[in-house]
Amino acid sequence: MTSRLYIPALDNLYKALTPYAGTILRVTMGGILIPHGAQKLFGMFSGPGLTRMAAIFDQIGYHPGFFWALTIGLLEFVGGICLVVGFLTRPVAAALVIFMAVSVQFTSAKGFFWTAGGLEYSLLILVVGLYFFIRGAGDHSVDQRMAREF
Repeated sequence: MTSRLYIPALDNLYKALTPYAGTILRVTMGGILIPHGAQKLFGMFSGPGLTRMAAIFDQIGYHPGFFWALTIGLLEFVGGICLVVGFLTRPVAAALVIFMAVSVQFTSAKGFFWTAGGLEYSLLILVVGLYFFIRGAGDHSVDQRMAREF
């Protein structure tokens, strides 16, 4: 079945951009994660840094706090870089899905909306991670250029 567009003149634009849609999503997701990891690891962008982040994880019951702060900081920072270039995309996506599943559970007590600290941001990242776990990095990635992919 052929789709009928409300604005047929956009058909060529949609067809031209379709091969880049996954790449745009992957690079954007990685680009969003990198500064979050930099906040946790290095205290950049007014972030807490590793020592304060470790104390926060200890305070909310994730022991040892240093291990979790380092793990999550590395996932966001290094994993974000990996997503941007499309390297080890499926393993990074799997770790992201696990992290965000915990985050959704943790933030659900505050409701849905992120403006109140709710779960919608975590849920969106979880679904994007699931997309890349299923689909892989796609075109325009290091994973595609390697002989094998996870």
